[in-house]
Amino acid sequence: MHKVALNFEDGVTRFVQTLPGETLADAAYRSGLNIPLDCRDGACGTCKCHCESGQYEMDGYIEDALSDKEAEQRYVLTCRMIPETDCVVTVPASSEVCVRSQLADVHAKVSEITRLSESTLSFSVAGDQVRAMHFLPGQYVNIQVPGSDQTRAYSFSSMLKTEDESVSFLIRVIPNGLMSGYMTEKAAVGDAITLRGPYGSFYLRDVQRPVLMLAGGTGLAPFLAMLDKLVQQGLSQPVHLIYGVNTDTDLVELDKLENFAQKLEHFTYTACVAAADSQCERKGYVTHHMETVPFLTEPEFDLYLCGPPPMVEAVSQYLQEQSIQPSHFYYEKFASSQ
Repeated sequence: MHKVALNFEDGVTRFVQTLPGETLADAAYRSGLNIPLDCRDGACGTCKCHCESGQYEMDGYIEDALSDKEAEQRYVLTCRMIPETDCVVTVPASSEVCVRSQLADVHAKVSEITRLSESTLSFSVAGDQVRAMHFLPGQYVNIQVPGSDQTRAYSFSSMLKTEDESVSFLIRVIPNGLMSGYMTEKAAVGDAITLRGPYGSFYLRDVQRPVLMLAGGTGLAPFLAMLDKLVQQGLSQPVHLIYGVNTDTDLVELDKLENFAQKLEHFTYTACVAAADSQCERKGYVTHHMETVPFLTEPEFDLYLCGPPPMVEAVSQYLQEQSIQPSHFYYEKFASSQ
């Protein structure tokens, strides 16, 4: 057996012992700790941590979850990491979030469905169990597709709404997509729907320095929830969001962003479209507009990024090329189930 020290971002350290051949994630779970994870198969990257010291074995994962460069820097997927000596591992989440709880199904009803554009829709769910849910802005849930045994992961795009006690999600409409097909062709207000969660270590931390948010496509969802939270608690640091999409039809929820800009004195945003024939004022990718962020050259700022894997890699490369080092860099990759 090997002892592993888990250092959480709030300064708390917990120790777990791994059995021969046991992954760190399983050992932590046995010990009452739930390192944020979803797939357990080395495919999603949710359980990514950093091994500060010690030896370990790790295989059976895909590059979208952990790149070769990250592996060289001793980043690990705890669902695949098997310690071979005592280790010290840094977990990018607070100890409070990682206290194990028994996740139960949350039974809700569809309360609203809104087609935002040809490529995107929003839906809300409500109910007594939704009202009792606790989640951090930026986290996600697995939602069972009605009429099937399949689930799809979606980030909350709002905190609990006081007017109807509902929560919202954004969906990209994908041809032959299981959930988007249901929502566009079959769903009706009042339909029963089941959620499980929350999951994920991508959530808003205390805003103690300037924050740059980068959203790609429906990766805007978790930032809408974060901004919702900031309206509730107030904001004294500058926060800038760059929201990038591929085509004009993908550009949604601008009215909400404008509303947040009106409510939050220190919040600003930029929207850009990659397509050359776009009617949007700003064209290109999010990296083309990062240099206009005034605090990017300051010694301390935090960076939050949510988008598809190519976008995450492009931003990481841009930061390296420009020698930009955020104080903290939190990101979440997402891709369609197809």
